[in-house]
Amino acid sequence: MNDQNMSDIKSVWDNAPMRNLIIVGVLVIVLFILKPWVQVGAGERGIVQNFGAVQDKVLSEGIHFKLPIVQTVILMDVKIQKAMTDAASSSSDLQDVDMSVALNYHIMPNEANLVYQRIGLQFKERIIDPAIQEVMKAVSARYTAEELITKRPAVSSEMKDELTARLLESNIGVDAFSIISFSFSQTFTDAIEAKQTAEQNALKAKRDLDRIKVEAEQTIAAATAEAEALRLQKMNISPDLIELRKIEANLKAIEKWNGILPEVTGAGAIPFIGVGEVGKN
Repeated sequence: MNDQNMSDIKSVWDNAPMRNLIIVGVLVIVLFILKPWVQVGAGERGIVQNFGAVQDKVLSEGIHFKLPIVQTVILMDVKIQKAMTDAASSSSDLQDVDMSVALNYHIMPNEANLVYQRIGLQFKERIIDPAIQEVMKAVSARYTAEELITKRPAVSSEMKDELTARLLESNIGVDAFSIISFSFSQTFTDAIEAKQTAEQNALKAKRDLDRIKVEAEQTIAAATAEAEALRLQKMNISPDLIELRKIEANLKAIEKWNGILPEVTGAGAIPFIGVGEVGKN
């Protein structure tokens, strides 16, 4: 470096405003290189390490200062997360069962440092998935295949309770648990369908039998009513009533007569009775 350059640098340094600007610029560069702060986002916690050793303090959301080089901060997500797991198990009656479940969980915010220290960031693969598999197999073995279907809410509740107790030991909270689907062997599925068909047919036959019974009872009631009516009519018939019905019949016949006597010819004709007597008079 020649004398001219040295002179230029000295003149710049002697200029107070310029000197201050240079100092500020250097400090800014050093700050960005060392970065003595950390920002913890929403739904996160900061795990503080001093030369790799996990500290008891857990950083909450916001901006925090740290010692450059000495301290590092690991960000851990403590929001609710979802795990989907499939498992093959057996029921108490030795039917093969394939289950698919969904689990909502979160890391206990105040214990995030312990989770990182004991498990690390792979807690889903190391703790959650194996726990779900084991609980699913243990609970399904207590129920028959048919009960897994008919008692699905009870099965889901039992699985959630056992998972909650198991994961809480690792400072992981369970928010929700649901069984997405059951699937069984084709033989068992066919047997269930056949049973349902038989039950439906039996129910239809019962309804038909009830209908026939009601119709028969209605027919018997109608016949009984008709017989009772005939019995009452028979009780009311008397000789005077019979004579009255005859007179009414004769009167109707006379009303319909046109006044012309029928002509009768031939040897086999039946003569009118009383005709001669009428002529004599």
